[in-house]
Amino acid sequence: MDEHEVGAFVPGERLRRSGALDGPLQGLTFAVKDLFDVAGVVTGYGNPDWARTHAPATATAPAVQALLDAGATLAGKTVTVELAYGLTGENVWYGTPINPAAPDRFPGGSSCGSAAAVAAGLVDFALGSDTGGSVRIPASYCGIWGIRPSWGAVSLAGARPLAPSFDTVGWFARDAATLHRAGAVLLLPDLPGPALSGALLKPQDAWMNAAPATVRALQPVLNEVEVLLGPALTVSVAPEGLDNVYEHFRAVQAEEAWASLGDWVAATEPAFGPGVGERFAAARTLDPADAASGRRFRRVMAARLRALLGGGAVMVCPTSPVPAPLLGAPPSEQQAVREATIAGTALAGMAGLCEVTIPGARVEGAPVGLSLIAAPGRDRALLDLAQRVSARLT
Repeated sequence: MDEHEVGAFVPGERLRRSGALDGPLQGLTFAVKDLFDVAGVVTGYGNPDWARTHAPATATAPAVQALLDAGATLAGKTVTVELAYGLTGENVWYGTPINPAAPDRFPGGSSCGSAAAVAAGLVDFALGSDTGGSVRIPASYCGIWGIRPSWGAVSLAGARPLAPSFDTVGWFARDAATLHRAGAVLLLPDLPGPALSGALLKPQDAWMNAAPATVRALQPVLNEVEVLLGPALTVSVAPEGLDNVYEHFRAVQAEEAWASLGDWVAATEPAFGPGVGERFAAARTLDPADAASGRRFRRVMAARLRALLGGGAVMVCPTSPVPAPLLGAPPSEQQAVREATIAGTALAGMAGLCEVTIPGARVEGAPVGLSLIAAPGRDRALLDLAQRVSARLT
């Protein structure tokens, strides 16, 4: 599948920057989601009105510059959902990238173009951002590796915000080794703590949230993880119900999205594609009491999850409850998938946890991923574990 067919890159002249002549990533190519600044280039943020009303960046985002300094070559900017506020990967202005692993389905996530570029073999790895699942879900949908690091583990300077207390820099690769190589450049050193050799925890809430076909398909990969970490212990992480997790996450994200972008939306009155305008309209009229309730709920969830994982435990669960929706799925079905999906992905976001998704299996011919989740600040150890799992799967 060639790059024009995939539609992963922002239309127009391709942005290219050569990396340093030497470094740990020398010889690798990468792409960046079009919300990261590159000096001299307008950061389009997935929307023509945003691009029209913003000047070229004066500096390159530190995360991008670190990769260039490490020897990797930038091969282009990738399509994103408008203002990163969506989970299917649809962009009516620049085209929805093809999902190379399931061309009749959405690519997923606002980091859709980066995932598609990696899955199609157009670059070795790619940067995205993950607020509510926008790296993990396209990785699951496109059958590749992806990481949402601990909150704050990679600099977000020079990246457009959506909900800053959830936003993280993530990345994709076709193999665990390349995911690890990029992490060695981007990540802070791990915080002190026990090795990730504690209990393997199986949150029944997340597994019950997944479709039965997804659970069955992921069982062989779960078995391999259990070989390394021992039999999984079933736990409950959200006795309040994952639907409540979704609602509280949605409220806090909406409050932050309007605080971050509302002035521009109100002043510019941009044209938005399906769903995005409606989400900003809802954010604008959000009851502050709902957001405050969401923040209180988040504090409880964060304490609970960090306590569970603090001794070196690892949680394992489906990355997405179902494979990517079909391109022709009605909006009601897309919304139902969105709600069920974010109900699971919000767990890591609520507590600032790190999460790696493994290309685990196929359901109805389309990929689904298995996630490993660890305590904040254990990103490098989690990537080490991902490599060990990968070795068992090959």
